[in-house]
Formats: sequence, C-alpha cells, structure tokens
Amino acid sequence: MPPTQPPLSTTLPPLICGTATFNNLYNPSIASLPTNTIISSALDAGIRAFDTSPYYGPSESLLGQALSQPSVLSSHPRSSYHLITKVGRIAAAEFDYSPEWVRYSVSRSLQRLRTQWLDVVYCHDVEFVTAPEVLAAVRELRRIRDEEGTVKYIGISGYPVPLLCELAELVVRETGEPLDAVMSYANFSLQNTTLKSEGLERLRRAGVSCVPNASILGMGLLRGQGVPVGGKGDFHPAPEGLRRRCLEAAKWVETKGERLEVVSIRWGLDTWSREGAVLGGVGGIGVNVMGVSNLEELAETMRVWNSVLDGLPIAGRKVEDGKKEWSLKRKDDVEVLAKGVWNILGEWKDFAWPSPDEGYVNVRAVKGVVDEIAPLPAVKDDISKSSRL
Repeated sequence: MPPTQPPLSTTLPPLICGTATFNNLYNPSIASLPTNTIISSALDAGIRAFDTSPYYGPSESLLGQALSQPSVLSSHPRSSYHLITKVGRIAAAEFDYSPEWVRYSVSRSLQRLRTQWLDVVYCHDVEFVTAPEVLAAVRELRRIRDEEGTVKYIGISGYPVPLLCELAELVVRETGEPLDAVMSYANFSLQNTTLKSEGLERLRRAGVSCVPNASILGMGLLRGQGVPVGGKGDFHPAPEGLRRRCLEAAKWVETKGERLEVVSIRWGLDTWSREGAVLGGVGGIGVNVMGVSNLEELAETMRVWNSVLDGLPIAGRKVEDGKKEWSLKRKDDVEVLAKGVWNILGEWKDFAWPSPDEGYVNVRAVKGVVDEIAPLPAVKDDISKSSRL
C-alpha cells in the first residue's frame, strides 16, 4: 500500500521550470547558459518546481549546482520547492527500465541534484519500451518510495497520447494504484491539442492525479525563426510540410503586429490553465512546464504567466484594478489569432509525428549493469518530518 501522503494535485505548483534547455540540444553552447542565475531568478520570481532528466545531458548537475548556491540555500530551503526527474532513458536509442537501472538512476539523480529526496520521478519516454518494462519500473519506483523514502510521487512521460492513456489504465488495473502523474509534451499547443481531446478524460478515469503539459511551443516548432538548431544539429521530428506551414503562420501573425512564439505561449499557458484544471495542481490550475534558456525568456514567461493568473478565478488572489479586464481581453484577442493560425495549419492541425520512428531498436543489449555508486554526499537543507510526507 502507498504511504499516507496528500494527492500530488494538492502539492504540485501549476508552473514548472523545465531544464531540458540546459544542454546543447537547444543551444549551441552549454557554457554560455547562465544556469545559476536562471534558477535563482526563477525562485525569486515565485517558481517552486523544476523538471529535469538524466537524458538532458548535464541538466541535473547544473540544476543541482544552481540550487546549492549559498544565496539560494539561505532564501529557498529544499522543502519550499519540488524537484522532478526521470529514469529509463539513457540515449537517443538506449533505454533501460530494469529495477537495477532504476535504483542506480535514482541514486545518481540524488547525487547530481544534491538532495535527499525527489518529489516526482517519471519513467521517461515510455513509448520506446514494452508495457511489462514500464510496469517493472513503476513497481521499483514505488518500492523505493515505500521502503527508502527518497521518491515521493511516480509517473510516466512520453509523446503519444493514446499510449500514455493505455499505460495509465494498465498500471491501475495491474497494481490497483493509479499513477500520480502523466506528462505529455507538444500535445497541447497551437499546433496540436490532442492531450485534451484524446487524453484528459481517459487519464481522469484511470485515476491519474496530475497531467502536466510540456513544450507549448512544440519543441520550438512554433517560432518565427523555425525549429531550434543547437550544437547537435537539427533534431526536430516535425516533417517538412508542417514546418513550412508553421513558418507561414508566423508570417501571418507578424502582419497582425504579433510574434508566433508570443501568441503560442500566451494561448498555451492560458488555455491549459483552464482546460487542464480537472487534472491540475495547486489552486485547481492546469500544470504547465516551461523551459527557458536565458533571463529574458524567464522574465517574459513570468510576465505572461502572472497576467494569465490575473484572469483566472483564483480564490484569495488580489488583482490590481484593470489587470483582470486586460487579461481577459488579451485572452479573447489571442483566441482570434489562434483561429487564424489553425486555418493556415489546415490538415497539419493536431498532427502527431511518429514516436518512435519506424525501425527503432533499443540498442541497449544488457540491462541493469552499472558501476559502483558513490555514497550520497551530505546536503545542507531543512529536511523535516513534514517535508517527507
């Protein structure tokens, strides 16, 4: 039986800072990223959750380093924010969901993040492995939760919405306990809204507590300059036809005095905050995951997010005169622009690229073979009994 703890929906903040950008996939150089300043500024701006993964290159280590700055430790104790990471994905075509690797990955994440517990751990990109492998990983994560207490909540993440639903249903059917979280990416954006149309109700029936929505820019697809090309080249899975249509939409939005990325972020944050509320976080607000690569992007995200909150019916939130009206008008204006974008997208609206690609093979031949793990270093924090609930 799971330990007595509040549902994740009552503790998870509705805005999560994603750190998939803390590598050279989205950016030409890791050295140029002001990760320490981004994280400290995010905390000062009110963000209380961070999402990472061992698969994101140095992301876990950079995040752990940023959270260990003396100024952060003195102002933001560990119990004041959520740390979210993943297990299972090692490389582009290498996955290991074995219990041995899950244990190793959790221990390694604890070390890299310089923490003594992880608030949420996802099985990363579940479409690349078999359903029995997912069940085995979920069971091992729950064993760690129940016996060791270093993991609080368990979920799965991935791209294909129907498969995420099938696996959530399988987990509750086979184990008698629902998943705490199911995270999808690029499936609730101006280009693709299938997370709501095909996912929310099935996931609710499967007992899932929270459904965070990640990558409302479609992994950088919904930008005026096109998909990002970082140090590893063009990684984006979108076909050429969809890319061309998004660039057409960007040009049309510019004729209206707007930028596609600004409209996409506003529409995504605002709409999922409402539509995703049925499986949302604290305050009954749909949970969004937003990645940033610099302080300007962080400031813009927080400006838009706070404006979105101004227009939501949040009990106890004080809104300055005129800000609620402006937020609601902005919502209506963006909705008009969204309809124009959808007209341009045409048959590419709600298109989902295949994941994995046809012919994919997991290249990891031997599962669970790991090196000796160093002891977890001491971490200065304010761990208390209440923080382990």
